[in-house]
Amino acid sequence: MALINIQSAIKQVRQIVRKLDPPQGVEILTYKRNRGITIIKIDDDTLSVMERGYEENTFQVGMGGLAKLLKSIAKREFPRSRKVRVYQLDSPYCIGIKRKQI
Repeated sequence: MALINIQSAIKQVRQIVRKLDPPQGVEILTYKRNRGITIIKIDDDTLSVMERGYEENTFQVGMGGLAKLLKSIAKREFPRSRKVRVYQLDSPYCIGIKRKQI
């Protein structure tokens, strides 16, 4: 997917995650693809959010708390970024696949 504004990315990710079937997910990456946030849908209301970059954390959150968590992680992982990349994952096994580096 092309580069999109980080504020609209959070809104788009929430909409995409609602439509996914478990165990599909979404990955948000920086321009260079060296830091990111991965969201895997465990069941209809539970999500696993993995933070990779400055800090390595994993969170379990409901659909209602996703936006607040994404905003706090985005401030930490993408401090100067205005644009990010969003990819849809077909399964949890797609996490960490090397994408084209710039």
